[in-house]
Parts: sequence; C-alpha cells; structure tokens
Amino acid sequence: MQKLKMYLFASVTILLLLSGCNTKETNKDIFQYKDSYVGDNSAVGNIVYKLPGAQQLSGIELKTKEEPYGIILNYGWEKSENEYKELVIYNTTFLFTLVKNVDWITVKSERKEYTVTKEDLQNWYGNDFSNIETAKELRKLVQQNLSNENKVSEFLH
Repeated sequence: MQKLKMYLFASVTILLLLSGCNTKETNKDIFQYKDSYVGDNSAVGNIVYKLPGAQQLSGIELKTKEEPYGIILNYGWEKSENEYKELVIYNTTFLFTLVKNVDWITVKSERKEYTVTKEDLQNWYGNDFSNIETAKELRKLVQQNLSNENKVSEFLH
C-alpha cells in the first residue's frame, strides 16, 4: 500500500512538472493582441512585458483622455546608447503594429527620452506595417532597418 501511494505521488509530481514546462500555452504569440486599443491597459501591459527590455521597465502610462492617444514607457536602462535606440525602434514598431489607436509613444530613461509618432515611424520604414500579421514578419522588417546604424541615428537624433 505504501509503495502504491509513493508511486501515485511520484506520478502526479512528474505530470505537474511536465505540464508546467509546456510554455506553448502560457507564452502565446504576441500577435494575439493585434488590434488592441490604448485604453485596454491589460493588453498594452501584456504586449510591453513580452518585448525586449521588460526587465528594466519601471512603469507604463496610457494617455487616453484626449486624442492623439499615447503611451509612455519608463525604463531604468543601463545598457549602451545603441542598444537603447534599438529598443526604442523595436518596441515602438511592435506597439504601433499591435495597438490600433496609438498615435505616439514616448520612451524614457535616465539616458534619453524619445517620442516617436506612428506616422514618422511608418515613413522611416517606407512601409505601412499595420498589415503585418506575424511576429516573425515584423521582426524581419525591424532587423532589416536596424542594421543601418546611420539610418537609426538619423531617425532618433
């Protein structure tokens, strides 16, 4: 009887551990939030916490009282200036693609503050990225443009 109890306990423990390791369900694709709105603080928060730099994020402010609507992201950023610029472009691109009614995003840290508008960023890409349907496709677009350091510095001067 004691052996049976131990066997059942071990089996249940192993099943719980294995089901906890299944990140496919708990870490769904970020594009599940596509067409969210600035006023949906849960969706915006979930997006931001899936983006690079989430560990350094110290706060999110949603500006929804009057148009144009915006998002302010506050970071405790300690990495290089170039990495910070990449973070700004990467994260604003994802937010503009996924959050339907956001017009501007300000990214702040002790290092620097950048305000990016959706229109300016789409002009920088030369592309309306609202039609992009997958994270892989969007990451590819971002990486192609981040590879040109001069282009990045011109945009975020």
